[in-house]
Amino acid sequence: MELSEKIAVVSGAASGLGLACCKAFLDRGTKVLALDVDEEALQVALGAMGDRVRLRAVDVASDGEVKVAIDGAREAWGALHIAVNCAGILGPCRTLAKGEVFPFDLWNRVIGINLTGTFNVIRHAAQAMASNELTSDGERGVIVNTASGAAWQGQVGQAAYSASKAGVIGLTLPVARDLAALGIRVVAIAPGLFETGMSAGMRKDVFDRAIHQTILFPGRMGQPTEFSGLVCHIVENTYLNATTISIDGGARVGTR
Repeated sequence: MELSEKIAVVSGAASGLGLACCKAFLDRGTKVLALDVDEEALQVALGAMGDRVRLRAVDVASDGEVKVAIDGAREAWGALHIAVNCAGILGPCRTLAKGEVFPFDLWNRVIGINLTGTFNVIRHAAQAMASNELTSDGERGVIVNTASGAAWQGQVGQAAYSASKAGVIGLTLPVARDLAALGIRVVAIAPGLFETGMSAGMRKDVFDRAIHQTILFPGRMGQPTEFSGLVCHIVENTYLNATTISIDGGARVGTR
């Protein structure tokens, strides 16, 4: 699918991987519906981009908020062709620590944003895409979801995060099968360590160990532009579907 003159929705758009995707799309002539729970951060990051971007403060776990935002963009711009799910939180906590069990509210919040929120955007985006005219390749839309290397290599304290990201990988194939007859592709990306807000709070010893002991090459964290470049390639490459692509410098993560 060509990116120029298309309409995309990006969740988690105010920072990190989501912001990089918004900028990459705008650079390629795509209009963007930018969703994030932090309205102020959205304005700071994308407020100067003009009328080719619509900013909406949305909790992706809220069915009503996602539907209103997507319906509004479709009414304003006439279509929706691309959806990229980048909204997510870590929620680190051990299953049992000093006699205290993992808080159930925290578990539900991580699953609610990372997994349920992803599916929430998928289903409303798919509904909007279903009425698009077919492209020359027979496409109506492309959905890209953000999983994580933690889905396979979860570390201490990542039970909820890893479970949520494994769920994102797990839903990729059946949703792609559900939507294939409509001409909608679904692909997941599993990023490793990237320079984003999630990694910014790492202790120096943890950071150094992550870089020098886990990443084969190029011996650094990934850049958000490398992630957004892969997203753009997925949209443009019609033969990518129903799969999860790792982008992690060959990282193999230890227990901690």
